[in-house]
Amino acid sequence: MPSDAYRDIASLPPALRFLAGGGEATKLILERDWSDHPLGPPEAWPDILKTTLSTVFNSPESMILAWGDQAQTFFFNETYFPLLGPRLGWAMGAPFQVVWADAWQQAKPIVEDAFAGRSRHFIDLPWKLDTDRGKADTWFSFSYSRVLSPAGDVAGLFIFTNETTERVLADAALRESQEQLRLVNATLEAQVAERTADRNRLWQMSTDLMLIAAFDGTIEAVNPAWMLTLGWTEQALIGKPLFSLIHPDDLSHTIDGADEIAAGQNFARFENRYRHADSSYRDIAWTAGPGDGKIIAVGRDVTEEKIAAEALAAAEDQLRQAQKMEAVGQLTGGLAHDFNNLLTGMMGNLELLQLRIARGRLDDAERFVIAAQAAGRRAAALTQRLLAFSRRQTLDPRATDINCLIFGMEDLLRRTVGPTTDIDVISGAGLWVAMIDATQFESAILNLCINARDAMPHGGRITIETANKWLDDRAARERDLAPGQYLSICVTDTGTGMTPETISRAFEPFFTTKPIGQGTGLGLSMIYGFARQSNGQVQIHSELGHGTTICLYLPRYAGDALMPEEEEAIATAEAASGETILVVDDEATIRHLIDEVLEEQGYTVIGAGDGAAALKVMQSGARIDLLITDVGLPGGMNGRQVADAARMLQPGLRILFITGYAENAAVGNGNLEPGMELLTKPFTMFGLTAKVAEMMKYVGG
Repeated sequence: MPSDAYRDIASLPPALRFLAGGGEATKLILERDWSDHPLGPPEAWPDILKTTLSTVFNSPESMILAWGDQAQTFFFNETYFPLLGPRLGWAMGAPFQVVWADAWQQAKPIVEDAFAGRSRHFIDLPWKLDTDRGKADTWFSFSYSRVLSPAGDVAGLFIFTNETTERVLADAALRESQEQLRLVNATLEAQVAERTADRNRLWQMSTDLMLIAAFDGTIEAVNPAWMLTLGWTEQALIGKPLFSLIHPDDLSHTIDGADEIAAGQNFARFENRYRHADSSYRDIAWTAGPGDGKIIAVGRDVTEEKIAAEALAAAEDQLRQAQKMEAVGQLTGGLAHDFNNLLTGMMGNLELLQLRIARGRLDDAERFVIAAQAAGRRAAALTQRLLAFSRRQTLDPRATDINCLIFGMEDLLRRTVGPTTDIDVISGAGLWVAMIDATQFESAILNLCINARDAMPHGGRITIETANKWLDDRAARERDLAPGQYLSICVTDTGTGMTPETISRAFEPFFTTKPIGQGTGLGLSMIYGFARQSNGQVQIHSELGHGTTICLYLPRYAGDALMPEEEEAIATAEAASGETILVVDDEATIRHLIDEVLEEQGYTVIGAGDGAAALKVMQSGARIDLLITDVGLPGGMNGRQVADAARMLQPGLRILFITGYAENAAVGNGNLEPGMELLTKPFTMFGLTAKVAEMMKYVGG
């Protein structure tokens, strides 16, 4: 409904007609959700509030109503809008002291006086406020008076207010202009006499540079500080163009500034570099503006400040580098510990297997094979968690119904956390679709539930809640996200909670509060990496003794979720029938392993150790049904470049990239073309053959 409609009583339901005439202010009232507000819905507000608010809304003057004798609810009319600046979108109905938090210390005693019956009137009272112009000095004229209920109790506070900043500054500028006019319009002798008599102490003794110049830059007056700061005498500067003293890189910027001052602009801080008499340059910060057709400016040498700031920035960079190296040390230490354990398991079992085979004892050889494979799978899981933490894991994002995914996990989650822990799932209605790797998401939810269970050693309750979230600029900034639409998935426990120190380190790799041997310290770091790689975020809210809530924020996907039958069709594979596959990998062991497995499946396999060798095979005219290539290859061509060149020779060729590291740029930043797939190392032979069979279904189709 347009705002003009809110001025017509007939356009509003009877219970809300007291809001008529408010225009955009009425619109803000109606658009706000009052269900959780202490005042409740507007229809149920007391008559005295309705009457007073109607007076405020229908007044052409700028008015505020602060309702309540404790936490005053803030109301305002349309005329007041320009004074709110960045607060306008959320201020209606918020607490007075929250809306004007940056001025509350100054306003509080005035409010208390008004509530005590000592109504006051102020003219041009200065305030330091955060406005739509940024932090600024402002001036206001206003009066405060209390509103009494029929019983004589204080019901609220009525405020008539008007910002007078523009007039106050204009008056000050006018006074300054008049003073400059008095000084400059006199004869040269009178000007010298006046400077000596009226400005001698300030002009002569100030260490700040003082300048009067024409709008074309001709210097008309300078103080002795120019000699102290820049080595120039007054005689050397009078009549000289100030632009001749400006550093060449700052000249255009300074000329533009002079033009803006000529147009009436004031500058609180204008920086440029001036040439010293010894040909060096000094950084000068100016306060400048127009006065009686001249440029009036006061400058301060900030060269040392800038040098100090640069030194501080360099020190901060060194500190950040030291912190990075400490994190790398922690990461490599934990990684070496875990991998040495896993390698010991793999190498030990393989050595034992070798001894048994040499002695002809094969009866329990399978036990050593299974143990070595288990250690290998654990090593693969460890690398995936590390890649997730560093946001380098290879994801397979698909349009996903999060509610459906969590519903399918409920039985697994309940079995995992055990009978002493209850799980509640609160599914948000109409939940949006997310473009995510479903497997990584399931792993994240499982990790969060296991952490929650461990935080409740005597049992408790885990709540998984999904919802749609619109994040405005402020909410997005608080979560380190871009504004927009997100899904939130929050896992809450009733456990022991975390200290602030634990929260600050929770996402560090290998950091854990669990006893040795009961946690790798990679669970939360993996979740953090998955969220960030999915263009989302994860946040922790916790209090000792009151439990923990960890929320995943994932961006909304505009399309529809993939249906279960589509997933099933993707997973369906067919048997091999003699197709030819070109395998490109510089690691001979892996290449021969793939050759062996695929040939056993009935495929014809051609191997190549680099991109050049692969292209020679393609150029030979041999019919290739599928190209399998590592992404990272030697010789100047990566796997994606080999694939593109192969498709130039054989359009429509199906490509399977294999990689142990997510070189996203090499494979198209996650946007593979049709007929291209990705398989992450380490993979099982079953996983390889299933993926190949799946892709072969479409060959020639």
